[in-house]
Amino acid sequence: MVRDDCKAFERSLAKGPKPQYRLRLFVTGTTPRSVRAIQNIRAICEDHLSGRYVLEVIDIYQHPEHIKPEQIVVIPTLVKTEPFPLRKMIGDLSNKEQVLIGLDIVRHRSTAKTPKDQDVM
Repeated sequence: MVRDDCKAFERSLAKGPKPQYRLRLFVTGTTPRSVRAIQNIRAICEDHLSGRYVLEVIDIYQHPEHIKPEQIVVIPTLVKTEPFPLRKMIGDLSNKEQVLIGLDIVRHRSTAKTPKDQDVM
């Protein structure tokens, strides 16, 4: 009975409204890495979060005051503030699957083979 109630609750959550994402991408001017990070996160957001995200791009050369409060050490850095939990990702965000997992858009897919998938000799 408890398992059925839990499964029903999880199904009802899955049917509810999808969360809005608040993202902040910290970059350094128009360096190639920063430009790639901006292009990559915009493409990911449009493909998977269309209409459900706010992306703020912050150039630390123009706004250095944001570095210390956000504890930014490496650039580019993507910060997901909503939905909870807070997440930070560094780099040019070119590994799409890793970004989707890091933003909790998709669940982690195991790359390990199951006995059914293994080759038989």
